[in-house]
This record gives sequence, structure tokens and C-alpha cells, in this order.
Amino acid sequence: MNRTDPAGGTPDPLAGELAELAADAPPALLDRIAARRLHVPGPLEGLQVAFTDHGVAYLRAGMDDREFAAAFRARFARPLLPADRPPAGLLPALRTGRLGPLRLDLRGLSDFEAAVLRAAAQIPRGQTRPYAWVARHAGRPKAVRAVGSALGRNPVPLLIPCHRVTRSDGALGDYVFGAGAKERLLRAEDVDVEEVTELARRGVRLVGSDTTGIVCYPTCADARRITPGHRHGFRDLAAARAAGYRPCLHCRPGDALPA
Repeated sequence: MNRTDPAGGTPDPLAGELAELAADAPPALLDRIAARRLHVPGPLEGLQVAFTDHGVAYLRAGMDDREFAAAFRARFARPLLPADRPPAGLLPALRTGRLGPLRLDLRGLSDFEAAVLRAAAQIPRGQTRPYAWVARHAGRPKAVRAVGSALGRNPVPLLIPCHRVTRSDGALGDYVFGAGAKERLLRAEDVDVEEVTELARRGVRLVGSDTTGIVCYPTCADARRITPGHRHGFRDLAAARAAGYRPCLHCRPGDALPA
């Protein structure tokens, strides 16, 4: 409402505009400067997410509200406010392990960290890849250790599936939510954890079919179709090539070779 000029009684537009500042900020404006948070159901207990107008920015499990807020503030310079509903696509993404149309807000990451997360996002549900494979797809084939550190800082695990990245020896390895959670997530995606663990113990990194002459990672969809009588294990791609096998075009084990 306009105010009047005390000298002549005419409406004062400036006073009216200043009076509007006492009103609450429009939601669209508030969401540009603050993040929203809420608890969500998912494959792990105690999931909380924070999201901005650009997408989901942070996800953690097993934290109470105070711990989550403190962890969020340590990484992001935004106030954190409660949300009424999750962003579109979040619950299906947590349920299926596929992003679909869900948007992520990955601003603030280094170029290398963003490249690592983009590479990890390429790993299909129910399959695994070693750190060296991720390093190659991130454009830094020699930075295998740095890849592990970048995945450990993943702000949106589950949505960027770092649980699908394994050690170069085939063992499952560590995970931001613990090794037990990693195993549960992979089992839920129908990964044969016992087989993967046994192959790693025996030094088998790749399996091939003597009918197709193709060698794959053990969790590759093509590898799962190899019948026991035609299945052969190899310690690395060089050994498989020496036996006359060529790398799978789907899981691309050659991408884990050093530059």
C-alpha cells in the first residue's frame, strides 16, 4: 500500500516499495539463496537429503539432524531450511538406482571431482568397475588413488553410485557408509557378492567365454550369461589376450589399463 507525502498528501511510491520489504521473501527467491532438507526413504536407513534450486546437493545416511546440518554447512555456504516435499524424481532414483530426470547440484566440485563422478555415474546398476576404469573415464588414467579420494567425498552417494566402484584386485573395498552398506547395496542390485569375493581371492579379475572369445568384468551382463562349461578366468587383460580373447565392448575392461 502507498504512503502519502506528509507535505502534500499525495501517494509516495518509494514509501510503498519500502513497506513491501517487511513481507516474507517469495519462495522462488528464498530457494535461490537457501537449501532445503528432509528425511527420505531409501535403500539405507536414516537418509537425509539437501537440495537447492539447481538440484540435489547432499545426501547422507545415519546422521541425526544436527550432524547433518553441521556436515552440510562445512561444505556449502547456504542456510538450510525444512522442505515440504522431495524434489521431483528423487524417490524413484533412490528406489531404482537410476537418476532418470533427477537434477543434481554439483557446483563447488573441482573439475577432476566432477569428472570422477560423471564416470562413476556410467556404471550400470548391478555391475561394478575398478578404480582404474573410473580414472580412465575421468580422463586421468594415472590418478587411481585420487579417484578413490574423490569418490570418498562424493556429496550424493547412491545417486552417483560410488558403491559400484571396487578395488583393482576385485575386492569390494571401502565405502562412505561402510563396507557392510556397500555389500547390501550390491546384493540389492543382484550382484553375486560371494562369487566376486571368491574370484578376487583367487586372483581372477576377468572372465571370458570360449564360445565368443570375449572377456568381461565378472559382473558384466554378458559375463552372467556364460555357462560354467564355457567360462574361463584371467588375472588381467594381457593374459586374456594371450589366450586369444578380446575385451567386451559393453563393460570395456581395456579402459582400466594404464596410459
